[in-house]
Amino acid sequence: MRKIIVMVSGLLLDDIFFWDNMRKSTPVFFLLICLLLLSCDLGGGSVKRNDNAQKVKINLSGSLQNPAWSPDGKSLLFTRFRNGYNEEPADLYIINLETYEVTPLVADGSANVNLPGSTWNPVTNMIVFSSSRDPHDEIFIIADQGDPGDEQKVTQRDGDQGYEPSFSPNGDFIVFESHVVDVEGDGKIVKKDLGQAINTGFTDLTDPNPLIDGDCRQPNWSPAGNLILYQRFAGGKWDVWVMNAADGGAKTQVTTAPGDNTDACFSPDGGKILYSADNGDLKYANLYTIPVGGGIPERLTFNNGGYDGAPSWSPDGTKVAFESCGGDPDDSSGTTIWIIEIE
Repeated sequence: MRKIIVMVSGLLLDDIFFWDNMRKSTPVFFLLICLLLLSCDLGGGSVKRNDNAQKVKINLSGSLQNPAWSPDGKSLLFTRFRNGYNEEPADLYIINLETYEVTPLVADGSANVNLPGSTWNPVTNMIVFSSSRDPHDEIFIIADQGDPGDEQKVTQRDGDQGYEPSFSPNGDFIVFESHVVDVEGDGKIVKKDLGQAINTGFTDLTDPNPLIDGDCRQPNWSPAGNLILYQRFAGGKWDVWVMNAADGGAKTQVTTAPGDNTDACFSPDGGKILYSADNGDLKYANLYTIPVGGGIPERLTFNNGGYDGAPSWSPDGTKVAFESCGGDPDDSSGTTIWIIEIE
């Protein structure tokens, strides 16, 4: 029997004979210790769930985040942060959910990050993402059958940087979060016509002036193409809003529950919004759905004491993929990818 080294409540238990004696003399105590060890997870806490979610088997180290479905529902695109949760560099991978084969798509040593939701276009078979390569973060696209190095830059602005893009349903436009270079706050939502040169064809859909729209982020396009959702920071919290895709008009707040409501995307029929929230009473966010027109949120995942976020709805509407952690992801080595069936 191999030697066991375990730290429990500050005690280093490194002697197999100690374990054997404890098992024989105090079986109840030994059982409690075993249960404690089973509940521990060196990657940020165990995931104790009261739902039917299942972990996706991905043989990669690092933090696995932001799953987005392929148009046929057979694969997932995701971001792999190499050094822990949101810790750069980051690469893009695709996992085949039938064979569990994992294929690298973008891996140049910079921060390459996709947004959950409508980032894998069914018409063009292109994937959109942001990359931190010099001179600053901008938006890129790559074919879903491409190889590392095939990516193409589609935005270039001297004073602004771009993050978290998604495609219009027809693949002709993207929408993304934009910031002044080296400024973290005051994000605005920008639409880009892909038929124009990389430095033209931009339309601002929100105004970063705090008296108008303020800090807006994470835009996702509706399946019908008429709406764009986004999250807006106001009144000390994040909420999900929708607006007209054409010109950014008719801005409407969807979520009103206490706490932050973030990481949103549309259902395949466009009738609901899927998002991550603590609903004012959870330690960490779980997943909820709400009608596009607003209403009472319905809780989807039940990760007791843990975090679920960055969700995407499958094209057929039967499943949701998301990132998950058994505790606070910011204090962990990273999240893993899970799938829950919609009953």
